[in-house]
Amino acid sequence: MSNILIPPRPPGMNLTLKAKILLLTVLPLVALTLTITWITQRQAQQLAQQQVAIFEENVLASKRKALVDYVSLAMTSINPVLEELEYGLDQSRAEYEIKRILQGLTYGNDGYFFVYDQKGTNLVHPAQPDLVGQPMIDFQDDNGQYVIRDLLALAGKGGGFYRYIWNKPSLSGQENKLSYVVNIPYLNWMMGTGLYVDDIAAETRSLQNKVNTNVRRTFLAASVLLAVTLALVVIIVIIINIHATQLADQRLQDLAHRSVAFQVMQRRTFARELHDGINQMLVSAKLRLNLADKKWPHEDAREHLHKATDMLNMSIQEVRRVSHNLRPVMLDDLGLEAALHSLLDNISESGKIRVKRRIRLPETRLPDAIEMTLYRLVQEAITNVQKHAEATQVSLNISHNLQSVLIEMEDNGCGFSLEEDQSGIGLMNMRERVELVGGKFSVRSRRTQGTLIRAEFFLNPDEANQL
Repeated sequence: MSNILIPPRPPGMNLTLKAKILLLTVLPLVALTLTITWITQRQAQQLAQQQVAIFEENVLASKRKALVDYVSLAMTSINPVLEELEYGLDQSRAEYEIKRILQGLTYGNDGYFFVYDQKGTNLVHPAQPDLVGQPMIDFQDDNGQYVIRDLLALAGKGGGFYRYIWNKPSLSGQENKLSYVVNIPYLNWMMGTGLYVDDIAAETRSLQNKVNTNVRRTFLAASVLLAVTLALVVIIVIIINIHATQLADQRLQDLAHRSVAFQVMQRRTFARELHDGINQMLVSAKLRLNLADKKWPHEDAREHLHKATDMLNMSIQEVRRVSHNLRPVMLDDLGLEAALHSLLDNISESGKIRVKRRIRLPETRLPDAIEMTLYRLVQEAITNVQKHAEATQVSLNISHNLQSVLIEMEDNGCGFSLEEDQSGIGLMNMRERVELVGGKFSVRSRRTQGTLIRAEFFLNPDEANQL
């Protein structure tokens, strides 16, 4: 019986295909996710900067409004004195009262009012009394700004806001300050107040840190989501690939099974035709030659008849051998169990090997492909035992249940190493025969400890594929 050899798939081909599928699925997803994450992070940073700027501007706006309110309050406090100037109050007396009033107006820890004349001489400064009377027109802050000059210019234009660096009393250090100044009518003095904005910078940094933390958390969450998504995609692709591979293997196995069944049917027909047709004709021809031999008078003719008879005998034996190799006629005539007993009887008749047998087959005949494969499996195993095993005992055990037929054949011979001999032609033939009909095949052998061949044939291939 010729074997159907299914070309094995190269080991790396499936892995390469899986890798390509994974890459085609994962790479666009990774690129898209990274792009969205990068764009989102950029937008989040820009939005954060805008929020910080808006926050800072809102805080400054509230401080500007507060400064205007403070200056308005101060002007309200000195307006009665200015009104008395119109009614004849001595100017020196009015200047004294205004200085006294503004000197006493304070708020918060660092809130006070300052007054300068047009020459830049300080007239009122509750936080730094040592500056009173000092000319400050040429004073420059750490940024090089002429603070008093700029404040006088703003006041002369009707008032305005000015940002500079000035000493903060509560910290005894230099800090950013925002001031609002106006001119005092009649006296032409510049009066104003200011708020330190270092707290704005601190709040802005705190807000910026919080925003950066949120951006980092968002990026981390996106990264985790990407990792989880990739893991799910990989798992899904692997599951789909495994399922597709199983379906392809199942279709290939079904095709091979149908091919084996078709070959078994063809070989049975061919073997029967050889046995019942050509073989019978050869036998009849031999009988007629024997009759002619008995009646023929000349020795030369008899010699030719003897040679013809010998050739017919050889032809008959060859036809029987070919017919038996295609399909043992005993399988059709007597059944699988009798055919197996015949194989075992042949090995036990030699007297060198003791045979133990326990054959339990289903009452109904097995499918042709399984019968033929099981018979050839036992035949091949017996051949291996006789040629290589050096065994003194062989046991064959065949059992069955509703789902399968199990065959176990064991010898006590020399055994072999599976790592070295598992690719042998005999074992490969047996494995291919069994697997082509949907069965399972295994070999257990160790040197000096004999060999056990085990095969299971499923009576319902669909159920077997689900196991």
